[in-house]
Amino acid sequence: MPAEVHYQDEVMTEKRRKIYSITDAPKLDKTAEGLVNGIQRHYLRTLGQHTASTSNHYRYQALAYSIRDHLMENWKNTKDAYLEKDGKRAYYLSLEFLMGRALSNAALNLGLEEQARDALHMLGMSYEEKLEMEPDAGLGNGGLGRLAACFIDSCATLQLPVTGYGIRYEYGMFRQKIENGYQVEEPDHWLRNGNVWEIERPEYTQTIKFGGRSECYRDDEGRLRFRWVDTQDVLAVPYDVPIPGYQNGTVNTLRLWKAAATDEFNLGEFNAGSYPESVAAKNEAEQISLVLYPNDASESGKELRLRQQYFLASASLQDVIRRWVGIHGPDFSLFAEKNCFQLNDTHPTVAVAELMRILMDEYHLGWDEAWSITTRTMAYTNHTLLPEALERWAVPLFGRLLPRILDIICEINARFLSEVAKRWPGDTDRQRRMSIIEEGPVQQVRMAYLALVGSFSVNGVAELHSTLLKKGLFADFYEMWPEKFNNKTNGVTQRRWLALCNPSLANLITDAIGDGWITDLSQLKKLKAYADDPVFRDRWYQSKRQNKLRLARKVAEECGVEFPVDAMFDIQVKRIHEYKRQLLNVLHVIHLYDRIKRGDIGDWTPRCVLMGGKAAPGYYMAKKIIKLINNVAKVINNDPDVGDLLKVVFFPNYRVSAMEIICPAADLSEQISTAGKEASGTGNMKFMMNGALTIGTLDGANIEIRQEVGEENFFLFGLTAEEVESLRANYDPNAIIERDEDLKRVMQLLECGHFNQFEPGLFEPITASIRSPHDPWVVAADFRSYVEAQKEAARAYKDREHWLRMSILNTACSGKFSTDRTMLDYNRDIWRLEPIPPKQG
Repeated sequence: MPAEVHYQDEVMTEKRRKIYSITDAPKLDKTAEGLVNGIQRHYLRTLGQHTASTSNHYRYQALAYSIRDHLMENWKNTKDAYLEKDGKRAYYLSLEFLMGRALSNAALNLGLEEQARDALHMLGMSYEEKLEMEPDAGLGNGGLGRLAACFIDSCATLQLPVTGYGIRYEYGMFRQKIENGYQVEEPDHWLRNGNVWEIERPEYTQTIKFGGRSECYRDDEGRLRFRWVDTQDVLAVPYDVPIPGYQNGTVNTLRLWKAAATDEFNLGEFNAGSYPESVAAKNEAEQISLVLYPNDASESGKELRLRQQYFLASASLQDVIRRWVGIHGPDFSLFAEKNCFQLNDTHPTVAVAELMRILMDEYHLGWDEAWSITTRTMAYTNHTLLPEALERWAVPLFGRLLPRILDIICEINARFLSEVAKRWPGDTDRQRRMSIIEEGPVQQVRMAYLALVGSFSVNGVAELHSTLLKKGLFADFYEMWPEKFNNKTNGVTQRRWLALCNPSLANLITDAIGDGWITDLSQLKKLKAYADDPVFRDRWYQSKRQNKLRLARKVAEECGVEFPVDAMFDIQVKRIHEYKRQLLNVLHVIHLYDRIKRGDIGDWTPRCVLMGGKAAPGYYMAKKIIKLINNVAKVINNDPDVGDLLKVVFFPNYRVSAMEIICPAADLSEQISTAGKEASGTGNMKFMMNGALTIGTLDGANIEIRQEVGEENFFLFGLTAEEVESLRANYDPNAIIERDEDLKRVMQLLECGHFNQFEPGLFEPITASIRSPHDPWVVAADFRSYVEAQKEAARAYKDREHWLRMSILNTACSGKFSTDRTMLDYNRDIWRLEPIPPKQG
């Protein structure tokens, strides 16, 4: 053999001796120059773009991929740490995750905001322009989904091993347009251009059963078993989204399920020329994750919604158990000690029965052992006091769609009712009230009751809400199991809702007290010392004015209305619902308009009223209220007598990214729900955190906000929850209207058609609801108190220094309302997880 060949073999052998790991990668450069290199690399090599390409979309994607690169190593290290520790883990099951935009949040939490801005500048681009290219992730409807997003953000910041589970809706919450004052729904295809922030994990696909029938059989040892057969199966394909903690190296996971057919198409049907029939099964399967919250006014809509709920619960539980069995084998003796499922409202509560099915049918545990595990792992959060909002499913529908699950629920109910009978012998009325299966012309499965029976923890989301649950909606269950019930007051994450959305105020706060508040919001109390500092107050004023200018530009762009920036910005943005009483706000606006037209403008405070929110497509009255707001706004904004004294807009397509502009600009936060109806609210917390003052009832978390900030810094009005209930039997709104000259004039303007001159009778359903003695929202009863509170707010706003002092104190006292505190409460009382830092790479 020639010497040089022998030498080359030796060199090659030496090279082979060094073993590389496929997960090893060069360290990323976190400088602006490093990001420039990443952007250029992804633009060319990942996205295949070239010099002639001018698409801003690909430039956004290149930036997003470059930021995402910095998440990936942290994500791996976090997963490795969780696997190595093998400690207790929690899983947050929610049908909604209203995430908003990911790029700016990731850059903030990675500490790369300035580098990203500089990198784009070096490339001749605008960072802010690229942020605007990202669509809001349309995975939620409102407060419930936004809360879930805040929760998983805080869990990552606290380094708690919590995984979120949801559905990857292809079409999110509809895009709202306003045409002639009416809400028009358009599809929100937020995934049209793909999603940079997700990683498909087809290797973890789960099979979900529907239809078919239950079958009993005897196993090899002669024991009676059940199985679910002749089913129509659907695949659940997971897509993982990284959830970064704040500058701590932790990246948790949100796993979203996409529905897919077991077969793409029927080849026989296709070959026979029946093309639509050949893909029918595929289309039916994919409908499950196609649209967020179908309109359930129809039977097909109800069925699809139930399919979504079971799809989420089954896929998520199977995934957790797959991981468990992969590590521990089919030994479930420690499963309850190491796993906890938090059920976000009633939507995923079918998980109680599904876990029983998996443990019994697939792993052959006995009933008692499976029930012991289930009732030690399930925890239920209730988010509503409205009985009609609790999930109830017709037994025939449930039995046709989920026959095996219905069998299990009926068995759970039978065993539970025997416990009730032992506790209260002969009290058949109590058994009827507490039964999971509600009797009636059509039997109904009460999903909240299934959760109450199958969970070890039941919590409300504000002190009043939790108290009302125990006294009212769930009183029988509280009497039976008082130890299950607890309160966990909601919060919001200050990373997105102050540091990210309000950088001018965030920088001012950090200059004054340091940046510790970003992970410990209680530190904001240090701002109290600055409330009487005139220099600090002036900087606070300049920050607020800057934010108001930004919102005014957005309003002009979206609504064609000019907001005078020195006017009071009076804001109510939230889901449109009668209990949230946007209608009461409109009545006050009409009252102000009436005052202007009568010349009653002495000592006037100019006011810009902004309302926004979406009405459920099938919610007739909510959509009628949107039309009223728009008609009233049109009249007021076009009346030269009104001018800049009063401006009114309905802001279209309210969403997370819009709130990030609206919230920092608010002077007055409208939290005016009928007392005893709002579970908590979180918009009230966002506004408070950003220095807005609240006008509100003693409802939900308003009570705790007022306790924190002091009654002198809160504009209170309205009946209490107890007063509302005692009023109902003798409620006479027409007498109230007759006694109140202001309200009488408002009603006259509404009823004479002043705001609908060419649409006769349009608002009769609204005026009839106000006049009805059965109005559950008692709008007329709270009108006078509301008007007086608004007068007080208007007077306070005219004293700029006093208002600024109250604004500073609202921010200073908002420390309780961080989801970091909420998650610590959940962890202390329910989950009992140990924080786990990521492995060092």
